[in-house]
Amino acid sequence: MKLSIAVIIPALNEEKSIAQVLQEIPKDVREVIVVDNGSTDQTTEVAQNHGATVLQEPQKGYGYACLKGLAYLEENPPEVVVFLDGDYSDYPEDLPSLVAPIASGEANFVVGARRASHRAAGSLTPQQIFGNALACWLMKHLYGGRFTDLGPFRAIRWDSLQFLKMEDKTYGWTVEMQLKILRYKIPYQEVPVRYRQRIGVSKVSGTLKGSIFAGVKILGWVFKYYFKDK
Repeated sequence: MKLSIAVIIPALNEEKSIAQVLQEIPKDVREVIVVDNGSTDQTTEVAQNHGATVLQEPQKGYGYACLKGLAYLEENPPEVVVFLDGDYSDYPEDLPSLVAPIASGEANFVVGARRASHRAAGSLTPQQIFGNALACWLMKHLYGGRFTDLGPFRAIRWDSLQFLKMEDKTYGWTVEMQLKILRYKIPYQEVPVRYRQRIGVSKVSGTLKGSIFAGVKILGWVFKYYFKDK
């Protein structure tokens, strides 16, 4: 089954990495949308020169950027949306294995799991490893989830994504999606994906402020949904 796929890449000051990301995305992808989230470098120009559709979202926040990309796709939606980071930490060429469970009808949502056996040493900070483990442990014990990662490299059917009515504007986008997948019992899988040291400094895990805010936001979503069901 050949699917119509659109890729959304939120990007903030990724001029040094975005070209490599775009060059390695499989050519049969219908469209690649780079959402420039207020860059002060040449991210937009580099992305346009490498064939991407570039949207501007000056309001800072990962969720804001993702929602901008989705709003653009509403006029001509694909069957599947893939979310991918612009810092070259993910391997874009792993996209076919990520989408395979959707193409076969086994899942509507797939997370690329950055397992220790597949990631480069030091590619995740200690706080990222701890935060991912804690969030997934809570999702397992509070919601019966089987997730092991909150990885940003993920694929979801358009109709399922629309049903989720995503709302988080900043750090909680990934965990909100996974919590809603569990809440609405949407079929999902994890697929191991490779992961490497990003190019440049992370805007979230690379700073103490970002790490704290992300942790608070993620835990906030986990408990918000738990008590919502009570």
